[in-house]
Amino acid sequence: MSIHVALNHVTHYSYDRLVNLGPQVIRLRPCPHSRTRILSYSLKVGPAQHFINWQQDPQGNYLARLVFPEKTREFRIEVDLVAEMSVINPFDFFLEPHAETIPFTYEAWERHELAPFLFKLPATPLFQKYIDGISLEKTRSVDFLVALNARLQQDIAYTIRLEPGVQTPEETLRKRSGSCRDSAWLLVQILRHLGLASRFVSGYLIQLTADVKSLDGPSGPEADFTDLHAWTEVYLPGAGWIGLDPTSGLFAGEGHIPLACTPQPASAAPVTGGIEKCETTFEHRMQVTRVWEAPRVTKPYSDEQWRAIEGLGHQVDETLHELDVRLTQGGEPTFVAVNDPDGAEWNTAALGPTKRIYAAELFHRLRERYAPNGLMHFGQGKWYPGEQLPRWSLNCFWRKDGEPIWGSPALHADEKRDYGMTSEHAERFMKRVAEKLALDPKYVFPAFEDAYYYLWRERRLPANVDPFDSRVDDPLERERLMKIFTQGLTHVVGHVLPVVKNARQQWQSGPWFLRAQRCYLFPGDSALGYRLPLDSQPWTTESDYPYVNPPDPSQARAPLRSHAEIVRQTAAWSALPPATVAATGGPAGKSGAAGGVAEKAPDSVPGDKESAGWVSRRAMAAEARQGRLYIFMPPTETLDDYLELVAAVESTATEFDLPLIMEGYEPPGDPRLTHFRVTPDPGVIEVNIHPAQNWDQLVDQTTHLYDMAHLSRLTTEKFMVDGRHTGTGGGNHFVLGGATPNDSPFLRRPDLLKSLIAYWHNHPSLSYLFSGLFIGPTSQAPRVDEARNDSLYELEIAFAQIPPEGEDVPPWLVDRVLRNLLTDVTGNTHRSEFCIDKLFSPDGPTGRLGLLELRAFEMPPHARMSLTQQLLLRAMIARFWRAPYNPPRLARWGTELHDRFMLPFYVEQDFRDVIDEMQTAGFPIKAEWFAPHFEFRFPKYGDFAVKGMEFELRHALEPWHVMGEEGAAGGAVRYVDSSVERVQVRIRGMAPERYVLTCNGVPVPLQKTGTNGELVAGVRYRAWQPASCLHPTIGVHAPLVFDLVDTWMQRSLGGCQYHVTHPGGRSFDTFPVNAFEAESRRLARFFRFGHTPGRMQAAAPEVNAEHPFTLDLRRF
Repeated sequence: MSIHVALNHVTHYSYDRLVNLGPQVIRLRPCPHSRTRILSYSLKVGPAQHFINWQQDPQGNYLARLVFPEKTREFRIEVDLVAEMSVINPFDFFLEPHAETIPFTYEAWERHELAPFLFKLPATPLFQKYIDGISLEKTRSVDFLVALNARLQQDIAYTIRLEPGVQTPEETLRKRSGSCRDSAWLLVQILRHLGLASRFVSGYLIQLTADVKSLDGPSGPEADFTDLHAWTEVYLPGAGWIGLDPTSGLFAGEGHIPLACTPQPASAAPVTGGIEKCETTFEHRMQVTRVWEAPRVTKPYSDEQWRAIEGLGHQVDETLHELDVRLTQGGEPTFVAVNDPDGAEWNTAALGPTKRIYAAELFHRLRERYAPNGLMHFGQGKWYPGEQLPRWSLNCFWRKDGEPIWGSPALHADEKRDYGMTSEHAERFMKRVAEKLALDPKYVFPAFEDAYYYLWRERRLPANVDPFDSRVDDPLERERLMKIFTQGLTHVVGHVLPVVKNARQQWQSGPWFLRAQRCYLFPGDSALGYRLPLDSQPWTTESDYPYVNPPDPSQARAPLRSHAEIVRQTAAWSALPPATVAATGGPAGKSGAAGGVAEKAPDSVPGDKESAGWVSRRAMAAEARQGRLYIFMPPTETLDDYLELVAAVESTATEFDLPLIMEGYEPPGDPRLTHFRVTPDPGVIEVNIHPAQNWDQLVDQTTHLYDMAHLSRLTTEKFMVDGRHTGTGGGNHFVLGGATPNDSPFLRRPDLLKSLIAYWHNHPSLSYLFSGLFIGPTSQAPRVDEARNDSLYELEIAFAQIPPEGEDVPPWLVDRVLRNLLTDVTGNTHRSEFCIDKLFSPDGPTGRLGLLELRAFEMPPHARMSLTQQLLLRAMIARFWRAPYNPPRLARWGTELHDRFMLPFYVEQDFRDVIDEMQTAGFPIKAEWFAPHFEFRFPKYGDFAVKGMEFELRHALEPWHVMGEEGAAGGAVRYVDSSVERVQVRIRGMAPERYVLTCNGVPVPLQKTGTNGELVAGVRYRAWQPASCLHPTIGVHAPLVFDLVDTWMQRSLGGCQYHVTHPGGRSFDTFPVNAFEAESRRLARFFRFGHTPGRMQAAAPEVNAEHPFTLDLRRF
């Protein structure tokens, strides 16, 4: 992720006559200890007739001493250098035990050597007062320096001062302002008076404009900037010299390039020397230019590249329209919180204390953009085995015809506010809703917690505790018992209104004939409506039971009534006389066949063992929770019925001016409605985004989603402790289909799905370039040949059953042909690279949506990277719709899959074939558009060069092995072994007849790439040794020491070291907070030196027959 910048600095003195220049000393060459790597340096001095002598001062700074034999009218200095701006963590250092806290005392030998840097100026009044105001209570040294540096930045205002010299500390404190050199000298003196050795630093400051603007603090310069600068360095035992910049209040980083570090400012001046008296004109110019930028995820594309990508997107759109593909594209992007990367809810847990707060903020930002008059519905999401409670789901529904569903956004309650709602409000609200539906309010009844259950539960508690502090192991149960007994068993939880559409298409209500005569809820924490005692209602035969049958999504539907029409109908019902209501249980509706038991009055008491089919078994409910009013929506068979209930609720909320939250059952699935959801998943927040109809809509939705997530303090960047970038870990599943199931390209043309599966299989780069960290046969999205290699034979037979283009195909065929092959090793149809669960599943209407889900995509860090992936998908669909991909045979990759295609070189090689084929098909996709994806997936660790040979080390992929089952509370668990890692080595310019590359002394089986002198291989090694892993007796192989061995001379010419953990032994307790810290952790583990000394005899590399491209150190 490094950036190479060229710094140009010109200082020009023009004199009014010819003058003699005395010897000049120039301090404008970066110091030998500069942590920023200087790739090239040039010093050009005028007049050209001069003598130069490079020297070093007592502190080791470079000095250029110039002598001019002739008189001159000008003196010009030009510095040009190229620096590698790689991230440096200024806090990456250790301290000796005695220096870990302030105050501390240097040892005698340190004080002797640091004497010039401990010399103090006399303390003047203001200076002494400032010193006295600094607390010297025992505190961590790093924290003390951070606080002191930040305080000085706040106390001393920065000003540009052109006068020569440096202000005294007293003058700077009196003026409360100064230039960078004044603040730096003041800090030097403060530190010395506190007993800390410090020195004055003069150097270059390079500041590059940030790719991503800060949410909170300053975002840095608006344009790339450089200037001469001054700062301070303090000596800490164990760490050495640590840079503090009091001008910015920050520690010195990669942008601080020291030129001179001295005890006094005078000896750090950029230019010193004598000159005859004359009139002088002074010019000064500095600029910084980016000369090379590594592909990076924070700014993946230039403006020119993005215009080309957008242009191709529109071209693909035109092709899809001409071919009548009718493609829609949605997805399930995931995000994690910026502020708490270490929290369980952002790593493994599905639920947590803050996840819903973040999700709600993102939800409202999206709702305001896409559906300000849509329906806000906070419902129940997935419920997995082992989880006590179902997950929540924040849903937003809106009509495709543009009509509102909910006309008053101000009546959406905020979950963070307490509105003071009680059960009395709920009762009044529910009775008014009944009136709005022309139902008798007498049928509204209260609901209570089950007194019998909780009395029984109390009796089961240990004798020496009480329900208010039950001490039971389950925290949810403890909280539940305390809440129930605190509010009392007679507390009204909420109010219920039975409501259902009868056979005459009338709203009907009636009493519930419960054995207990009161409505006791099932124990639990779910919404009231989910806990109703439906099994206590009067018995009915199965044929009379009012099952809710979801409508077939492929059925054609008439347009919905307008919102105004639905509101007018609700108003008309509420005006019906009470006699009409009491007589029928609901408003008179359309006449229709409604014989048998449905003709009975709704309050008819059922006889003994009589089938009570007339009882209204569905219900709305109003519940006051934490001061907010929640309205539980019942299931309905049609969307029209649901909208009528929503209109009645909104009308009541408007009348009472009561903000509320809708929960319960969602509207029935209907193509006239669209929606998005925000839901929790283990470690992430997942957004089920609504499908886009075209490229412009896709760009708008994806970009807006990333922007709103950023403003909600959510991010797509998550890192491991060692700095590896993992996306979010939750994936970014792409969902492809049509506006309706009948429009789905995959149901209309099953050969399109066949083409995609076959092409993906024959190009493994498509599986591994965009996938997440967990790959392999037991991952969340295994390839067909990873799950079961023998499936390829069966898959070829299945492909033969798919009719070619042009033939009529029943929609169920593609599901039946492929369902049992697109699975993981356990047969799970959802855990597959190509998931067809919602294509045309036999399970029910919710599985017959014509959707294909591509699950092997990790969350890209940038919206434009995601869009480039989606553009590739759209172009492939257009290509295969026009010309199906029908290879004679699927490739049998065998062990090559987890050998060759784990290395970035071969992934890129295969992906270039994909790009070439797409270009041949008429879609000019460029390989450089995916350079950020490769850098994201395969970050570079480091490189070195020796004798014309260039060595590069990169991250490579490693499938995780799933261990055997182990006993655990509640059942058995299976863990993965992630202790084995892999890197790729790549060498250019090497003659394999003479040189051998070794890793930890073992020759690496380098493979030729087709380019003369270029070779590549992978190295597998045990990175860490957990208690439970595959081959637990094999130790850790770190650090990896690579040597380029000259077999003629029998010695290593050079090498490098890669440490799996921090080379100094630092054990990080937290994950990196951003990409900069992550990169600094990666770079800190690589040394461009450290070859094996002495004589080396390297044997010929052993090539494993099954994994010829990889050296597995576990075998040696």
